[in-house]
Amino acid sequence: MQAFGKQIGALLIADDVVVLSGPLGAGKTTFVKGLAEQLDVQGVVTSPTFVVSRVHKPQGSGLALVHVDAYRLSSQSDLVDLDLDATKNAAYVIEWGKDFVSGFTDNWLEIEIDRAEELNDDTDPASGDRSISVTAVGDRWSDLDLAGLFA
Repeated sequence: MQAFGKQIGALLIADDVVVLSGPLGAGKTTFVKGLAEQLDVQGVVTSPTFVVSRVHKPQGSGLALVHVDAYRLSSQSDLVDLDLDATKNAAYVIEWGKDFVSGFTDNWLEIEIDRAEELNDDTDPASGDRSISVTAVGDRWSDLDLAGLFA
């Protein structure tokens, strides 16, 4: 998941939005760690579940990363009320944001991650196979070669 996050991170420009969906333990935050590494941002990436959003400033002159966990949000206006776009020159990753993102932007990458359900109590939930689907929404992503992401 981290390697895939790096691939997506290499594509991002200012104001790009990535929406992540998937069950607990699917690898959403692990994906964001790889993306953050690619963007070379400051700070340790952890799930913003309880704080709702975190801003990771760039190490140099690159993009900042705004990492949002929309799990506790109840409406599109809740996402807009976070004033996320106050951070300039940033890319946005919104976990659990599928139902809210259209109120924030017209262009996004929607990444759905699923993990194998055959995990048992003795298995690390971070292990196991993942299935990933990527949907490009809006003109920004009209030329995206999705096949190249999985090569």
